[in-house]
Amino acid sequence: MKKPELIFIPAPGVGHVISALEFAARLLGHDPRVYITVLAIKAPFNSHLDAYTKSLVASQPRVTLIDLPHVDLPPPELLRSVEHYFTVYIESYIPHVQRVVGEIQRSRAGSGSDRSVAGFVLDFFCTSMMDVAAGFSLPSYIYLTSNAHFLGLMFHLPARHDQVGREVRLSDPDLPLPGFTNPVPVSVLPSAVLDGEAGGYAAYVKLARRFRDARGIMVNTFKELEPFAVSSFSRGSSDGPAVYAVGPVIDPKGVPDPSLDRAHWEKIREWLDEQPPSSVVFLCFGSMGRFDADQVKEIAAGIERSGHKFLWSLRPESCQEQLPDGFLERTRGRGVVCGWTPQVEVLGHAAIGGFVSHCGWNSILESLWHGVPIVTWPIYAEQQLNAFMMVKELGLAEELRLDYKGHGGCGHLVPAEEIERAVERLMGGGAAATRKKVKEMKEAARKAVKEGGSSYHSIGRLIQDFIKSIE
Repeated sequence: MKKPELIFIPAPGVGHVISALEFAARLLGHDPRVYITVLAIKAPFNSHLDAYTKSLVASQPRVTLIDLPHVDLPPPELLRSVEHYFTVYIESYIPHVQRVVGEIQRSRAGSGSDRSVAGFVLDFFCTSMMDVAAGFSLPSYIYLTSNAHFLGLMFHLPARHDQVGREVRLSDPDLPLPGFTNPVPVSVLPSAVLDGEAGGYAAYVKLARRFRDARGIMVNTFKELEPFAVSSFSRGSSDGPAVYAVGPVIDPKGVPDPSLDRAHWEKIREWLDEQPPSSVVFLCFGSMGRFDADQVKEIAAGIERSGHKFLWSLRPESCQEQLPDGFLERTRGRGVVCGWTPQVEVLGHAAIGGFVSHCGWNSILESLWHGVPIVTWPIYAEQQLNAFMMVKELGLAEELRLDYKGHGGCGHLVPAEEIERAVERLMGGGAAATRKKVKEMKEAARKAVKEGGSSYHSIGRLIQDFIKSIE
């Protein structure tokens, strides 16, 4: 019998590529018959991502990496909407993907290969590649690096657009989204959904329309985390794709940063080793999380007043010049301010007792995996929706802000008093119920991916579908 080969096309962003490759490794570990070919789109802004992709693939003998050639970048004015820019950039790769897949198909047919291409596995930013798959009579699957609640938004958008014909506006009423038990405030939707002028809304609707064309959608979540959303989608329908909860898919090592000073990090780890268990609050806002000078000063004042120990990943490093005069001297021994940190390693350290986070989905899964409760401070993309879900839908996080959208927008400056109260609530015992639920979810996450667990079983069903598609 032929062995299924999957053509992965991840989006060229850190959180997307790493999650997709970890999911690929999960498939390989589940069934020795599976082979994977990764078509790597060049990262337009992140030069070290290509090297990291190669290092991950090198350790997997059943993975083939094919680097797609460079293409011209879209006009810089399209950067007013990152979502629009990315979709245009990825669409420009369609001719290259057609050529490479044609070569793969001819090779498999003519060499007596024991493999047969079972389908495309696409990032949601890459759904334009569904037309390429269809041209080769291949099914398409979507690997969604976000959660089942976000899937509800993507299912809802096209139908809403057909009715209303315009972007969402802040004056609109709360939305009843599939998979949510509560109406969703417009203010926590991704900024692109409210962006009719720069192309973000149109890009989202265009991407979302293709979700119904997929044969299956694999979501980086697990049934125990989002029971209502997962069950509502997994029942499926005759006109929609099958939905598989396959997570948590996390990178246990984290993405290395070429700028990391390993010697400096070792000193920080030694400092963490000296701290009591669960005594340090970790502040980190992702690879693109940025604050202006006024906000940096408010964060510093808030954590200083809280009196709690802290590790603050402040990026870019130049922002450290914006710290209040004397802050580092006054907090010496009680806290550390640094640049990039290996986040997964930090969250797994016994000294970490809380996480002030931008609520990127990978970061949320990493915190749950290690049983570390979160204070929500979303900044961009779908992070506001993630924060709303974690606080209002699931009760797994403490609220600082839900609708903050970066650079003081939609909520303006977050004052030191709010930050102080949030840190105190998280670290001082006021979040006992949340902490208990997070610890329980840690155990559920680890059971889900083990043999017999819900996600393990879901991946098994998925692989059977891959095999069925080549029979």
